[in-house]
Amino acid sequence: MTMPHHALEIVLTRPLGPAEVRDAARVLPLAANHNTTRLMTLVHAKTPHRAARRLRHRLGARLPIDVITTHYPDTDHKVLLNVAFPPAAHAVLKTEARRAHQSPERFVELALHRALAQHADQETDRLDRAVRELLTHTTPAHLLSAVGYALTRLPERPTR
Repeated sequence: MTMPHHALEIVLTRPLGPAEVRDAARVLPLAANHNTTRLMTLVHAKTPHRAARRLRHRLGARLPIDVITTHYPDTDHKVLLNVAFPPAAHAVLKTEARRAHQSPERFVELALHRALAQHADQETDRLDRAVRELLTHTTPAHLLSAVGYALTRLPERPTR
């Protein structure tokens, strides 16, 4: 049986210099984004969890790794998130998880779900306020036409 390769994305705490990228690429093949704050690699392992652990073990001392994620969702549409907390934060996390009768992993997963849901609600409210403000100055038909026009133009990046 052959072990699969897992596509992993590495989010860094700061941009890398060319020498740092070359040094890390000697350990694992890496592809960097334009400003070297994110890297992609393939890691040979049985599971995504093992791949992320192997990556952190091999590159953790060489790179300022913030987060490692699987690049593709699994069959449950979930992405693995591998975060190394400082010892003090990890101790607090374990204590709070124990109080909630959960594993630290489950505790963080639920906290992330709550935060993402709250963010989605806030974004919906923000957009609703923006649309209502726009509608005070135009008709729904003109606004819809303008939105359709804007959506046909592909922005380079989201605007805020």
